[in-house]
Amino acid sequence: MFKNYIKIAWRSLKKQPFFTFLNTFGLAIGMAGALLIALYIYDEMSYDKMFADANSIHRIHADIKFGGDAREFAVTPAPMAEALKNDFSEIELVTRFRTRGSALVRKADDQANVKEEQTTFVDASFFEMFGLELLAGDVKTALKNPNTLVLTKTAAEKHFEIGNAVGQNLVLNNEETYTVVGVIDDFPQNSFLRDHSVFESMEGNGDAKEINWGSNNYQTFIKLIPTVNAADIQEQLRGFLGKYVIPGVQQYMPGITEEQLKKSGSYLVYSTMPLTDIHLKSHRVAEISANNDIQSIYILSFIAVFLIVLASVNFMNLSTAHSLKRAKEVGVRKTLGSNKIDLVRQFLVESGLISFLSLLLALIFAVIALPFFNTLANKDVSIPFTSPVFWVTLLGSVVILGLFSGSYPAFFMSRFMPIKVLKGGGGSSVGGGTIRNSLVVFQFAISVFLIVSTLVVYQQLKYIQGKDLGFSKDQVLIINDVYTAGDKVTSFKEQVKQLGFVKDATLSSFFPTPSSRSDSTFSPEEGGTDQENAVSMQTWAVDYDYVSTMDFELVAGRDFDKNFGNDSTTIIVNEAAVRIMKLSPKEAIGKRYTPGFDSNNPEYFTIIGVVKDFHIASLKEDIDAVSLHLGDRAYALAVKIQPGDFTNAIARIEGVWNTIVPGEPFDYYFMEDAFNNTYQSERRLGNIFIIFTVLSLLIACLGLFGLAAFNAEKRIKEIGVRKVLGASVSQISMRLTIDFLKLVGIAILISLPLGWYVMNKWLEDFTYRINIPWWVFLLAAFLAVLISVLTVSYQSIKAAIVNPVKSLRSE
Repeated sequence: MFKNYIKIAWRSLKKQPFFTFLNTFGLAIGMAGALLIALYIYDEMSYDKMFADANSIHRIHADIKFGGDAREFAVTPAPMAEALKNDFSEIELVTRFRTRGSALVRKADDQANVKEEQTTFVDASFFEMFGLELLAGDVKTALKNPNTLVLTKTAAEKHFEIGNAVGQNLVLNNEETYTVVGVIDDFPQNSFLRDHSVFESMEGNGDAKEINWGSNNYQTFIKLIPTVNAADIQEQLRGFLGKYVIPGVQQYMPGITEEQLKKSGSYLVYSTMPLTDIHLKSHRVAEISANNDIQSIYILSFIAVFLIVLASVNFMNLSTAHSLKRAKEVGVRKTLGSNKIDLVRQFLVESGLISFLSLLLALIFAVIALPFFNTLANKDVSIPFTSPVFWVTLLGSVVILGLFSGSYPAFFMSRFMPIKVLKGGGGSSVGGGTIRNSLVVFQFAISVFLIVSTLVVYQQLKYIQGKDLGFSKDQVLIINDVYTAGDKVTSFKEQVKQLGFVKDATLSSFFPTPSSRSDSTFSPEEGGTDQENAVSMQTWAVDYDYVSTMDFELVAGRDFDKNFGNDSTTIIVNEAAVRIMKLSPKEAIGKRYTPGFDSNNPEYFTIIGVVKDFHIASLKEDIDAVSLHLGDRAYALAVKIQPGDFTNAIARIEGVWNTIVPGEPFDYYFMEDAFNNTYQSERRLGNIFIIFTVLSLLIACLGLFGLAAFNAEKRIKEIGVRKVLGASVSQISMRLTIDFLKLVGIAILISLPLGWYVMNKWLEDFTYRINIPWWVFLLAAFLAVLISVLTVSYQSIKAAIVNPVKSLRSE
């Protein structure tokens, strides 16, 4: 019997090629879009699950408010690891990371360096913690001695063969000599260590041995024994404040107590987060690698579900629209003895066959679109054609989709009354109008919601691009690793400044883009080391040209000046720092603060200037307090160049570089590019919204097209009567179109408040954000109406121009 169902279904689909194409095409679009999103979500959800016992590994976090500054850290103090080992029998292993950023690496007998973007100190327990094996070397002894390192396979191959790597010496940053003790395989792209290539022994890092509970620089991971949950250690972990931190800080602030800290509104709370949650749920200071946001996963999940549901709704509408042409077939079948169940099975087999054909077409679409999708999403996902689980899941989903999509049309058509449809009354016997109209409303509500979301995302990005950041990011070239020039670095800067296209240049390690950061707690000269008067500020070492090159605006005081001999003991602060000091910019001038806690011999810095607040991170975050001081340790040169031929300008600067430090890599980027990279996830989200908004509108239009065809077919005699009584084509077309505009209007009324609510929630992540303008909703409504009119007008005009003689002949 099933074979007969298949044969009849195939004949039926071949008889109506246009109807079959519309149904198959609509479902295929929805399936392909959902498949690509599913691959993306699967990749995002798989982060760090490749490590052995990943579910037992957690990272220690620190939430701190002190000196007027509240921050959430992914790092903890160096002695945290030892304290965890001593205090918790529930903890099996502890390991630490101390990231160093980029490093220049070369063999001891080479002159040319190779730049490795991500290097880090790690404890020797690193390998056991994450269940890692070495391709070369002994994992039991690796990194147990100072000045040793382990390279990833790719990093090792840049210098020597894998088999010959162990025992070789490498020089880092032209200063430190390390012995290679192992080679490890490259980390996969869905690992938090994906960008790291050099792992140095923590034994050689003196700071790691210091008992300093006031400095947070170490990513600390723990592995719990199998019978313990992370919740079991939280209370004892919070007790570290009174047990370790307060006693450690009292040597600098003798009067500080835990009660006093809480009373002033300050706090320090240690907590844990599972390793497998970090990528999607952690956005803290000093993350070891860039993370994504769980909200984007929720959004994409909803879009995937919407696409599938919209495609199913489209199938239902097209099937019911076409049902009038099969009304007599159903009547004949029932007259010849077919019961309702047999008819339902027949139509479900047809929908299943369409779903299967749609799957084949969807896979073709997905394969074609995958490279573009990977570029858009910054991914390297692939379709796992060799995975049995993939095929079982896919085929099971197709069966469910076929049953879901075909259920309503099947039961709808099986209800036709033979007597009515065989005497020509099929149109009046077909009901279900409320359900079909509801489906169209649902489709357009989703589409309008996506239009609103797309417009809001791009308005926020436009706001970010145009916002006054407090500094000039345009035409600023950042040249990295200038410290390799040694004592010639100042000469390099001066020679670059002499180039005709250069406006200004400054040496520093700190810029208002992703760069190294350093925090210090400043205490005022008046008030001593009392924690209530402390001010937590980032401390940036700069040179005399920094403020002018960055185009910072001085709101009080002056800039650093070589004519003042004592500027080495002065600082310039931003408005955020002055607010924490509870002073006005003018009142802050002349105040003296010390960044240390040495009460016997404090070093005071005098505030000589206050600059307007400038953004140093994403607009999702508040502006932190910053102090600028003169320093001679610079890792980068910022060059402000005039508009023009940037390629030629970069080549000439590189020529100067090669003259001063031949053989060293010339690494640079534009500050504007670094700023834009901060919002890559928002840009990707906006692009994804555009693509899937277009797909949802296409699917919705197919559904509306089907319903318009159904409505025109059902009202063919009414249209004929109206034409006989003198109605014009435009009047009939308008009447048919208005019926659908009512549905679109209901969809708009539903979707606009929903869009406003959801996008306001999304904007809450931004400290600096737009207020959603009224025209966004008006434009979304207008586009929905325009698209629906264009979709319906073809069927309306087609029905209106039919000769009434044909439609009324049977009467």
